[in-house]
Amino acid sequence: MAKIITLANQKGGVGKTTTSMNLAASLATLEKKVLLIDADPQANASSGLGVDISQIDSSLYNCLVERADMRAAIYTTEIDGLDIIPSHIDLVGAEVGMLQMPNREKVMAELLKPIRDDYDYILIDCSPSLGLIVVNALTAADSVIIPVQCEYFALEGLSKLLNTIRIIKSRLNPKLEIEGFLLTMYDRRLRLANQVYDEVKRHFQELVFKTVIQRNVKLGEAPGHGMPVILYDADSTGARDYLALANEIVKKNEPK
Repeated sequence: MAKIITLANQKGGVGKTTTSMNLAASLATLEKKVLLIDADPQANASSGLGVDISQIDSSLYNCLVERADMRAAIYTTEIDGLDIIPSHIDLVGAEVGMLQMPNREKVMAELLKPIRDDYDYILIDCSPSLGLIVVNALTAADSVIIPVQCEYFALEGLSKLLNTIRIIKSRLNPKLEIEGFLLTMYDRRLRLANQVYDEVKRHFQELVFKTVIQRNVKLGEAPGHGMPVILYDADSTGARDYLALANEIVKKNEPK
């Protein structure tokens, strides 16, 4: 049965989508069967993995609002073992469409039940918000990865996210855990980056991943070519960092 991991932080520009697509690709490289669900209306993870949004017949919007079969919205990617349920700009209106639904916070969890056995990992890339779709993603998840960028105001807003996670854990999803805080955009030469690193480690201790995602030009270039960095430049720092993160997650989730 798949482990479902949601990537969330209501702060924009922290590396959620970059992490979602590159972690998914790295897990698939480690011969895991992976499904990435793009739950961000911007659909950057979809286009970043080579999906032509204008050509798709079914997206996450159809699944959430029209209760379309999730299997009909699954598309393969260039990486063996990595599938994706793409997003669409229509997803902006999904929350309004879901408001009248019974158990509207659990729609995604119900839709994922029939396909959980088909994968080892299901990753959900969220938009920078704490709206109903993010609540759905957290309610459906076993755990959450919280990317934190090594820049000013890195911890700003985290208390709000952690409070949301606490509420969801107490009312909707008792099994929800924090998989880890992931430090992104790290540049060891900058004093600020090292200060943020120390501060996050002091606050969250063993919940911080050992792997740190360093600033890397190739990470920014790869999505423009419709591929994860491991396909674009497997020897780049970005590719090595995300492969290390994938290994860390696999090791952590191995049966004891």
